[in-house]
Amino acid sequence: MSLKRKITLGFLISALLLAVLAAYIYVNFVEIRKEIRNLELTDTIRSKSLQLRRHEKNFFLYGSLDGREEVEIIHSYLAELNEMLTENRPIDETDKRSRMHALVGEYRERFSRIERLVHELQRVFERTKTSFPAYRQFFPLIEMTFLERPLKASEFLEREFQMRPNHRLISGLRELDEEIKRLRKNGEDIIMVSKDLDRTARANAEQVIAISQVAILVVFPLFFLSGIGVLFLISRSATRRLALLMETVERTGRGQFPHVDLPSQMRGDDEVGVLIDKFDSMEERLVQREAELEQKNAELMLTKKLAAIGTLASGVAHELNNPLNNISLSAQVLAREAGKDCPPSMHEAVTDILGQTARVKAIVGDLLEFARGKDPLFRQIELQDLLTSAFRHMSGAVDAERVRFSLTAPEGDVMLYADPEQLERVFINLFANAAHAMAGAGDLTVTVQPSPEEITVAVSDSGTGIPKDALEKVFEPFYTTKHRGTGLGLAIVFNILKKHGADIRVESEAGRGTTFTITFPKE
Repeated sequence: MSLKRKITLGFLISALLLAVLAAYIYVNFVEIRKEIRNLELTDTIRSKSLQLRRHEKNFFLYGSLDGREEVEIIHSYLAELNEMLTENRPIDETDKRSRMHALVGEYRERFSRIERLVHELQRVFERTKTSFPAYRQFFPLIEMTFLERPLKASEFLEREFQMRPNHRLISGLRELDEEIKRLRKNGEDIIMVSKDLDRTARANAEQVIAISQVAILVVFPLFFLSGIGVLFLISRSATRRLALLMETVERTGRGQFPHVDLPSQMRGDDEVGVLIDKFDSMEERLVQREAELEQKNAELMLTKKLAAIGTLASGVAHELNNPLNNISLSAQVLAREAGKDCPPSMHEAVTDILGQTARVKAIVGDLLEFARGKDPLFRQIELQDLLTSAFRHMSGAVDAERVRFSLTAPEGDVMLYADPEQLERVFINLFANAAHAMAGAGDLTVTVQPSPEEITVAVSDSGTGIPKDALEKVFEPFYTTKHRGTGLGLAIVFNILKKHGADIRVESEAGRGTTFTITFPKE
């Protein structure tokens, strides 16, 4: 996932957490508002229930058979309570509010029955007054107190008026007393349930408020820290990898070329991970360029060294050539004058002088050839014919009868733009070195591989190989691993190839042979 997507995802997660928190707070706020409204409702119910009981007591204590004020107030409170309980009807009909609604309905019915019974008793009182004219002065007092104590009134009428128990006034007052008791019990239940409702509503409101406080004090910081944590993890991963990359860049600036010290599975697939991979690829190319540069510098130093040695060798060869010629001529004259009659020791000495003089002249010849370094005369040549000719010429000068020569090349002519004489000298020297390394017996393999841009020639032998510590010195003049030799053969090869714009490298393993690989440009 790209870094941009990670950052976007981090912001989305943070925004989502904040949205969830906001939704939670909103739902909690709605719940608080609901509980507060419920608390207000229950408080109003409790207040009106208390007012209902107060007016109920006033009705029975101070009520008049002709007064309707307290009755209307009681009906008004009952209607309001019924309306509040009906409009806010709960889902669960078995809870306290349902019971409250049932109690209010029952109270209304009882109060209505009491009203009807009071009106009936009023009419009975009027009829009874005519039947007991002697007690007429007691009826106003009885009418004023019978609502408060109907049972006492019935007992008084039964005792003083000698009324029978089955008289409608007596039975009506006793019935009224029972209804009033039930109504008062019903009112007490209403007060008790209204208080329970109020208590429950207050507890619910306090609980919701407490939950809101927990949300504010715990959930909000938790959500906030979660969002910050997501962003921190994303940024920490990127900054840590960038810090490693910066450290690696600094080391690169000091000339080192390390890779970023981070496992591939921890690099990620975002922009930073891609940057680290690209940087490692660049480091690999820098290492290759550094190796190529070191090789070019070594070749340049070798070229300069060869040029300086060539100048010195040219002067030394010229100085040695004339004395050597004189020594050789004198030795030849001495051998001719001595004839066959000279002592064996003298003959052996003269022969040795002639041999060593010839050897020194060969060394001087190599020095002159190395020092001359004439420019090549380029022309089109066929490479396979040149290689075959070089091996044939080498075989005439070196014991190579047991050397098995094989040439592997594509069908058809392989044309090369070069100086044929100098190039033939290159391969004669390489083939001669291979024959010496194989002690005159072994496999000499030459492989030609042309491509659109270059031609590669590999010369391999099955000889003793070159020690590792000598590989870097084989192209230096006067360096040799043979007991007899000038050490100029490969130096001459190197000079000629450089003038042809070609590269040469050597690979060798002790006991398994050596391979010289030459790369020629096509033009």
